[in-house]
Amino acid sequence: MMGHAGMAAAAVRHLRSTGAPATTAPLAAGAPAPGARPPLRAVRDGERAPLDPAEFRAVLGHFASGVTIITAPGPDGPAGFACQSFASLSLDPPLVVFMAGRTSTTWPRIARAGVFCVNILGAGQTALCRAFAVSGADKFAGVRHSPAPVTGSPRLADVPAWIDCAVHAVHTGGDHHLVVGRVEALGTDPSSAAAGPLLFHRGTFGRFES
Repeated sequence: MMGHAGMAAAAVRHLRSTGAPATTAPLAAGAPAPGARPPLRAVRDGERAPLDPAEFRAVLGHFASGVTIITAPGPDGPAGFACQSFASLSLDPPLVVFMAGRTSTTWPRIARAGVFCVNILGAGQTALCRAFAVSGADKFAGVRHSPAPVTGSPRLADVPAWIDCAVHAVHTGGDHHLVVGRVEALGTDPSSAAAGPLLFHRGTFGRFES
């Protein structure tokens, strides 16, 4: 199994890569080749996006999700950001995935570390989430944390659950990176979990009620 240094190197190589343009075989009589996929690319300056971004956000905002804070260690201090786009991916091997914007200033620091901890937030941690959603501030000021048991990534105090991971793979998805993590350790805090999860829906925070 690749060590953390190897994971970090792989992530950094991905950041530096530009990718190769896709090629397709000539189409017969204008028909698409069987199984061919349409090319994926970013919308260039001056082009009209296929969908209105505001409408896209408004419609997708109807999907309620939990909220996490992704953290990583580093030589210049810990890094972290609030992340709504997190999910479990695989049971065997144990994998999770989160999405990071390609313009994020925090993601390169996580990539260099090659490891991260997913801190799942509880219903009373809205202020903590907002603190990690800003850019350029000292996000860890006054925030209690301890090293996760395997990777040493910051495990925030009083979160209902945490997942300690090594970077397993990184894929490009439009204007985001899809970061796959291999789970090295995980755990819960029953007392913090009792309040229920922090939820995000249509631009506002809420809590679960049965």
